[in-house]
Parts: sequence; C-alpha cells; structure tokens
Amino acid sequence: MNITPRDLLKNMFAAAVDAAQPDLCIPKYLPPPPKGRTVVIGAGKASAAMARALERHWPAPLSGVVVTRYGYAVPCETIEIVEAAHPVPDAAGLQAAERILQTVQGLTADDLVICLISGGGSSLLPLPGAGVTLEDKQAINRALLKSGATITEMNCVRRHLSAIKGGRLAAACHPARVVTLLISDVPGDHPADIASGPTVADASTCADALEIVRRYGIELPAGARAQLDSGAGETVKPGDPRLANATAHIIASPQMALEAAAEVARQAGITPVLLGDSIEGESREVARVMAGIALQVRRHGQPFPTPCVLLSGGETTVTVRGNGRGGRNVEFLLALALALDAAPDVHAVAADTDGVDGAEEVAGAFVTPHTLARAWAQGLRPRDSLDNNDGHGFFGALGDALVTGPTLTNVNDFRAILVL
Repeated sequence: MNITPRDLLKNMFAAAVDAAQPDLCIPKYLPPPPKGRTVVIGAGKASAAMARALERHWPAPLSGVVVTRYGYAVPCETIEIVEAAHPVPDAAGLQAAERILQTVQGLTADDLVICLISGGGSSLLPLPGAGVTLEDKQAINRALLKSGATITEMNCVRRHLSAIKGGRLAAACHPARVVTLLISDVPGDHPADIASGPTVADASTCADALEIVRRYGIELPAGARAQLDSGAGETVKPGDPRLANATAHIIASPQMALEAAAEVARQAGITPVLLGDSIEGESREVARVMAGIALQVRRHGQPFPTPCVLLSGGETTVTVRGNGRGGRNVEFLLALALALDAAPDVHAVAADTDGVDGAEEVAGAFVTPHTLARAWAQGLRPRDSLDNNDGHGFFGALGDALVTGPTLTNVNDFRAILVL
C-alpha cells in the first residue's frame, strides 16, 4: 500500500462525501417544466447546495426560498437562501418556515413545487403546532438530543408538534404538483424520517409520540402535552387526497457513500467490507462490537482476511451523562480505542458527512494503534474522557480531529476501520 493509513482513511471519507454532492445527484431526477410556475422550497444542511445545482440544470424560470444551517449557504441567482440554527432551532428557522408556507399559497394544478430536503431540516423548520411555542420546541429538542433516542423516535415526536412537518407542507401546496428530492441521512432511508417528512405522508400517530416521550422520560410543556393528548398534532396520513400529486425521490443515501469509499479502498489494494448503512445504537456499544470484529480479523483472519477495511454508516446515539463536548462519532472512536487496547495495525476514522459531529464544527477524528499511549503521555485519561462524553476534547488535544468545514451534503455518519 503506497499511502499512509490516515491518508487512505481521509480519501475514503472524501469519496463518501463527494458521492452525495447535489451537482452529481440532482440532474437525473428533475421533472419536466410545468405549464405554470416552478416554485422551489426546501430545508436541510444540503438544501442551499441543492438549490444551486437545481438552478444550474433547470431550463425554465423558477423562484423560491430554502433554509440551511448557519455557514452552509451558497450563492444562488433566483432562489433565496436563509440560514438558521441546528441542532437546536431558533427564531430565524421559525421565520423561514413561515416564509416557506407563504411561498406555496395560492398555487394551481398547473404549477410545480420542487422541494429540496436533507438532514437537519427538522431543526431548520421549527414551526410549532397550535399551543406550542418555539421555546417549547427548543427545550424538547435539547431533551431528545440528550436522551439516547434514535433519530426515528426523535422525528416522530417532532412531526406531531409541528405545523409544517409530517406531510403538512405538501398539503399546503395542493393542488400543485410536488416533487421532493431527498438526500437521506437516516437509517433505512425512510422519507418520513428525513427532516421529519414535511412533504410525505406519515403513518405514525400522536400515541406513538407520547410513548416515545414516556420511554425516555422527556418533560413536555403543557401546550405540547395537550397537542399530543388531544390528537390535534396528527400528521397527514397515507391516502390523503392532498398528497395525491406528490412524489418523493431519494437522490443520495448512505449506501451510495459507502460504495464510493469501497472503490477507493479497492484501488489501494484493500478489500472493503460493508457492514451496513443503517447501524444504530449507543455509540460506545457499537464501538465495542466493531472492535471485536476488527480484532477477530487481525488475530485470525476471520471473517475476512487482511488487509481489509470495515465500512459502515447510520446514526448512533449518545446518552449524555457528562458535560464534555460530544459528539457521537468521537464517542464511538474513543470507545473503539479503549476496546482495541492499542492493537497493532488497526486504524480508524469516524465522521459525520455534513462536517459537524454533534454541535461542534468538527466532522470527527482518527484512531491509531498509538492513540492511548499518546493520550497518557499528555496526561489525558481516555476512560474519564469517555465517561464525561468529551470525545472532541480528547481528540482535539491529540491533534487527531478531522475538520472539513461545511461539506454541503449530509448522508449521515461514516465509519471505516482499517485492519492491515
């Protein structure tokens, strides 16, 4: 192998991100222009880049507004780009959601709405249902993020406390045709879970949301509790006639990203092994399992001979008990390093493809056989850092953080364990 392990891991991550760039993915899914207007709306960390790609490839006039995370805007000619907060929503996101709803008022059956949705859209469209305030949604969001709930569970609660998610945005576009282009950041690629499904039908119920709240001990403000208890928060269900002219297409997914990384590995003479694109669970528990597989490979050549790289995607969770800086990928790596216990010839990267792991402007980090020894030499206590949920502090101190800046896409987490 004529490349360092770190450079190979970095190249695989870059390939995963590049495979999900909107300019590559959008053109093949564009519908023909309509008789009437073309209106563009959207939300997510990739939505601005998606809007720019749409403008480049659309042959007719269009206008609209999309909302993205602070720092993720890119210049567009006719589509307005608004920035707001993620992962905890803010007033800018609330105003953007209101603007988007206003933009689709009064459309006709001759009009076309192209909706650009990617991960992060739930926080960027925080328009609350009746009796629920933005402050309520912020508090609930923070509690869900710390609870260890899966993204599917979190988005179920969010949909039922919203005035725009759970198919409501598509219903507001009726009778116009709605074509939603989705970049998936959720395990299983279920459209209703991507940004909480603003333009797709939702089969889940208020009762489901209440059960999730009970399961994780989430304190609900009175207005939010009333919204769920009364059933007033029910989403737009499958078969609703307002969604008869709405379609959705997943244009990029975690699997596509893993396959792109796998090709980089093959070109370097390393056998890629795809373990799954939708792996969930507590970050530290997933890490222990992955470490066990890597050690079996190294010691016994089972179930795969060396050299190989174990690739996986999905979204793990962290139940926050400490006061460190997070996030889920660096928590995974810190637990992985401890479980590997300085095993020779095992290197790893884990990072979020959007460039932000948790709330930090850091994508993820690297682990090497020397990670633990270097940490101890600096006076760091790896297990204490893990107990304090301080993966970013740990890897930042070692100089092993992976910082990419905004990647302008989001197909969830990327993990690669290289066994030489």
